[in-house]
Amino acid sequence: MKKRYAPLAVIFFACAAIAQEQKVSFLFAGDAMQHKIQLDAAKTNAGYDYSPYFKYVADEIKQADIAVVNLETTLPGQKYTGYPQFGSPDEYACALKNAGFDIFLLSNNHILDKGRKGLERTIAVLDSIKVKHTGVFVNEEKRSLYYPLMMIKNGIRIAMLNYTYGTNGYTAAKPNIVNYIDRKQILKDIEQAKAMKADIIVANMHWGAEYVLKHNKAQKELADFLVRNGVRLVIGGHPHVVQPVDIQKDGDNIKSIVVYSMGNLISAMKPVNTTGGMMVKIDIGKNGNDPVKIDSCSYSLVWVNKPMKDKDTPAFFELLPVASFDNEAGKEKLGEESFRKMQTFATNAKNAIGSLWAKGQP
Repeated sequence: MKKRYAPLAVIFFACAAIAQEQKVSFLFAGDAMQHKIQLDAAKTNAGYDYSPYFKYVADEIKQADIAVVNLETTLPGQKYTGYPQFGSPDEYACALKNAGFDIFLLSNNHILDKGRKGLERTIAVLDSIKVKHTGVFVNEEKRSLYYPLMMIKNGIRIAMLNYTYGTNGYTAAKPNIVNYIDRKQILKDIEQAKAMKADIIVANMHWGAEYVLKHNKAQKELADFLVRNGVRLVIGGHPHVVQPVDIQKDGDNIKSIVVYSMGNLISAMKPVNTTGGMMVKIDIGKNGNDPVKIDSCSYSLVWVNKPMKDKDTPAFFELLPVASFDNEAGKEKLGEESFRKMQTFATNAKNAIGSLWAKGQP
């Protein structure tokens, strides 16, 4: 019997169609903080050691094509301090980079804690360790060159925006620029992103009321404004607690996602709802010249464990994935009291997230 072969043209077309499908996975994390007790625990004779921080979550972070974190401290090079004027050693930024974070958000209410020198040195250090960053700029020329931050990954053009509600009463010294929440400017930036042929626009917003598990009217109105003008992903931080996730659909298709607050990535805060946060994972895809599709949205909860050296002094800090430690082995590692605190945090966080979670999502 004569064998039949598919025409070469058909094979080529099928391969071309497969090749046109492009995918990008995001991971967004909350506020990376450094309180004085964290600085004290990390101090060594040779400098600062943050090696315990992310050992349990680094693999998850590195799995994402693009991982984004809010750096809620400055890198002043000396005189390191915690709240209320954050200044951290360079080793902290290196630890975040080594954990897998690709983009650092700088537009937050603490970026001016160490003044002009702190702002400019933070940018210089991140540039020196080859970490992308956005939201704050040395001058207008740098902003016009590098904003919106355009990422091209797997053939998909991604525009990153970043804004803060304020900077704790401080004002950026000229020529430095901090991106504040200003609708006229944001609209101009969105139009610029579209002119740069962005396939998807992501707005990272530092906003909302601290310690409140529900977003407020101002957040909702601003999120609606962003989505209405073409932003597909709105990712929020600042409240230090987890807030709802709104997955907005058109039938079975995800039109846009609003994450009102991811809570803390890592901090020394003590109120139970501030002791952790969520890492949000979003997958997008593009086929040929079709618009980008948002394929999925999920999250994982993380919680800060502080093994104690003595009654009042943590030996170190470590970030734990709740799902991996919400079991008997976790209880044995943490002890009864800490295990109970982690579970309380997780229950409250899940309730907050789920209050707007789209029907049918896991």
